[in-house]
Amino acid sequence: MPSGSESRGPDKNSGAKSAKAIKAAKKKSGGTKIKGGASAPRNIPWLTIGAGAAVLALVAVLAINLIPKYQAKEEAAKYAPSAENPDPSVNIDGVLKVDYPAGIHIQPTQRVAYDQSPPFGGPHDAIWATCTGTVYPNAIRTENAVHSLEHGAVWIAYNPDELSADQVETLKDKVDGETYTLMSPYPGLDSPVSLQSWGHQLKVDSVDDERIDQFITALRINKNTYPEVGASCSSIPGSGFDPDNPPPFDPSTPGADAVPMDGGGINPDQSESGGAGAQLPSGMQLPSDLQLPSDLQQAPAEGGNG
Repeated sequence: MPSGSESRGPDKNSGAKSAKAIKAAKKKSGGTKIKGGASAPRNIPWLTIGAGAAVLALVAVLAINLIPKYQAKEEAAKYAPSAENPDPSVNIDGVLKVDYPAGIHIQPTQRVAYDQSPPFGGPHDAIWATCTGTVYPNAIRTENAVHSLEHGAVWIAYNPDELSADQVETLKDKVDGETYTLMSPYPGLDSPVSLQSWGHQLKVDSVDDERIDQFITALRINKNTYPEVGASCSSIPGSGFDPDNPPPFDPSTPGADAVPMDGGGINPDQSESGGAGAQLPSGMQLPSDLQLPSDLQQAPAEGGNG
């Protein structure tokens, strides 16, 4: 038998073990290698991340814009009239209050020598300005607007030279579609914004003043503060007041023939005092939140424009 050691081939088991060790090392070092020795890039879900960021940004914007408005409404709600507090405006700083006789009507060609600017009571045109949440782009005749106040409306007037377009929009949001309100520019106004209801006025310097919402809450169709409870704010076709083309504002000083604040001998219309004669023509607008006195809860009469 030949002497010497026997020559053997490679150990197959040792080779398999080495291959497994290499694979394990690759996993620990961050994945498999691609050609050239570099690690394969990971897929980052940028689209999902971007969508999530957009949702978070939208939520933040809504919170910034809606939360203050909700808080303002909650605060204004404290000024809602009640049996215990019939005129909450007495608790609003800066409100001017004057008692005016009701139902003193003038002709469409006449003017009134008002004692306030804008006026908020006294003689007025026999036809009211439409006040169904109406935003007038141009100044309207004050004698018509005052009659709207007698019906329980709140009139927001503003100085067009003092407010930006965005500020006007802020006011518009408080009026547009809100029954028993109206809004119009008032050239020469001595403050940026002035709010009027019958016998009440508040002038403010900012459209963001919290007292604006407080005034509207306290005095819009507050049956304790205006004469003609139950009267309409809707237009009467053919009455002479067209909300799309209303009688214009007259900036000139009333002449010597202007009707004085006491009416100058004009007999007041007694149907407009204390809710008497407040029957509405059919189809006229009454707000859903207005509760008429029991003696007025009957079928509306035809005709009439109180």
